[in-house]
Amino acid sequence: MTDLAIPFPTILWRCRDRVFECGPEPLVAGILNVTPDSFSDAGRFADLPDALEQARLMEEEGADILDIGGESTRPGSEPVPVEEELRRVIPVIEGIRGRSDIALSVDTSKAEVARHALEAGADIVNDVTALRLDPEMAETVARYRAGLILMHMRGTPRTMQKDVHYEDVVREVREFLVGQAESALEAGIPRESICLDPGIGFAKTIEHNVALMTHAADLRESGYPVLVGLSRKSFVGKITRADVADRLPGSLAAAVIAFLRGADILRVHDVAPTRRALAVASAARIQLHD
Repeated sequence: MTDLAIPFPTILWRCRDRVFECGPEPLVAGILNVTPDSFSDAGRFADLPDALEQARLMEEEGADILDIGGESTRPGSEPVPVEEELRRVIPVIEGIRGRSDIALSVDTSKAEVARHALEAGADIVNDVTALRLDPEMAETVARYRAGLILMHMRGTPRTMQKDVHYEDVVREVREFLVGQAESALEAGIPRESICLDPGIGFAKTIEHNVALMTHAADLRESGYPVLVGLSRKSFVGKITRADVADRLPGSLAAAVIAFLRGADILRVHDVAPTRRALAVASAARIQLHD
């Protein structure tokens, strides 16, 4: 494990015409679920005006990226048709892009949804299946020179919690993601466009999630930037004995730990408090490096 006193080298992440410097400072991706059944937002942003207002607020609070999802991936969730996913996400992407140049990510595993989103102005495809669901996804990402987030998950959101056995979760997650990154490279996606997500909360126990949170640097040593999504997750609730609405303190602690242990991008619901917590963590890390 990389020691906290050792600086993490900068890794460039290219997403179409954008280049993020990953390493010196934490990046924040604001979660914008435009679904009626998300585990934490409960459909609050399913209507277009509400979604656009939330996007404006998160950008104002300091989000570097907005991650827009039209299909819930909570444990036990069912997939939605392409047409419905498009109906949910494309007007939101178009509405945001019409007034802002903030980086936009589409959270989808369907190549057709990704294609329409990229044509509407998205910069990144966040694929929770790591290219395993749709054989056309890699070619779509390569064609648009988009950024790509590959996430670790076993099975599907409906079945993932049935297979949570690992001999060494950190090693196995890293091997899987590096293997999927190789597949992306073979499909023509540039190495500098790929980001890895260990999939905290997806086919993992509390112990697995904590191990991945505290070993982000092990995944980063593969040469790719690392994104983690810890915000309001059930493992935070189990540790803190808090319902979804009361998981902010635990989520902030998890975000700070993940950043100090090597994560580059934090995917969160609560942008402003996360920004403040990470500012303190970043200042501390700089002092440790001096």
